[in-house]
Amino acid sequence: MTPVTWGATLGAVLAAGLLLVAARIRVIRRPQLALRVLPYVRDLPQVGRTPTLRVASSSPTSAAAGVFGPLIRSAADTVERVLGGATSVRRRLERANIDKTVHEFRVEQVLWGLVGFAVAAAYGVLRMLTAPGSALSSLLVCAIAVVVGVLARDTWLTSQVRSRERRILAEFPTVAELLALAVAAGESPVAALDRVVRRSGGELSAELGRVLADIRTGEPVGTAFDRLASVTGLPLVARFAQGIAVAVERGTPLSDVLHAQAADVREAGRRELIETAARKEVFMMVPVVFLVLPITVLFAFWPGVIGLHLTTT
Repeated sequence: MTPVTWGATLGAVLAAGLLLVAARIRVIRRPQLALRVLPYVRDLPQVGRTPTLRVASSSPTSAAAGVFGPLIRSAADTVERVLGGATSVRRRLERANIDKTVHEFRVEQVLWGLVGFAVAAAYGVLRMLTAPGSALSSLLVCAIAVVVGVLARDTWLTSQVRSRERRILAEFPTVAELLALAVAAGESPVAALDRVVRRSGGELSAELGRVLADIRTGEPVGTAFDRLASVTGLPLVARFAQGIAVAVERGTPLSDVLHAQAADVREAGRRELIETAARKEVFMMVPVVFLVLPITVLFAFWPGVIGLHLTTT
């Protein structure tokens, strides 16, 4: 196909898409019958009336959601059937403190895949304009881009979980020490937890704030911390929650337990830092070998080379 034919085809497809979008927006902007009648029957009993009426918004975002929403949701259901692992996704969303359902996450994956498809399609169109006859390879690249976009969102969720867990580990020794000091000063575990949550900020403080909210609603302290131990993906935080639950139930000294756990976390952090440095020792030698050493050799031998050149001439 010639570039003129490709241009005409793409223009026709774009015009058809714009017509469909305009027709759907016109339908969405039309006021619903219930919304027109409701102001005149507001005082009537609620028998048989729809509990909630969704007001159709005229904004471009709502219009786009109304047009493409069913297709995206069906695509999200397809991604769920193909990939599966709803339990793992739900647990990672909880560990990352993301207030979304699994279906909403699948919708995000579909959107990421569509972005990848759009980028690959734009590249394919530019490539076909310069080198006609590569349509099959462009379609293959578009399919690969969709898969990469879907998997990239899942990978980013895992990185969000790891980043949040690193922040929790960084905050844990300080929070544990503050709790130990408050308990040693004579406060109860709940009062000490309230004091620490009100005077600190971070991911671990947010988790402890949820535990405190559960306790204030009447849930036992041990049960609330047991739930924190089951939800978190960090063994250190799980041991911390279990230690507090056991100390509250059996009356063991809580301050000693918190001091010991804070010391364990600091020691684990130092050990992880040493292990990371040992693993990256080879990478640390790369700038020395490929940058510093050649420059040093050049400075050492370049005057001799110049001297030999002057002697020979």
